[in-house]
Amino acid sequence: MPIYAFECEACGHAFDRLQKMSDPDPAECPSCGALRVKRQLTAPSFRLAGGGWYETDFKKDGDKKRNLAESSSGGGKSDAPAAPAAAPAPAPASSSSSST
Repeated sequence: MPIYAFECEACGHAFDRLQKMSDPDPAECPSCGALRVKRQLTAPSFRLAGGGWYETDFKKDGDKKRNLAESSSGGGKSDAPAAPAAAPAPAPASSSSSST
């Protein structure tokens, strides 16, 4: 279940609430009782890494863009072993006909 941040517009009280996505947001401030509670937009507490994500997606403007998959810590290559090379096809048997 996600944790949502809320703030009362009347008194400025900020609080968090663990709730299901389908649960309704609280309507009443637990501090002053006003019906002016709004959900705040917050940053996630995790970082997505891997191909297609750039370091600058999580940094301030002005930093160079560098694909995390191309970093020196693995280069985004798979750790799975390479597929074995296909064995060459056997040479066709030569047919020698002997007539008597």
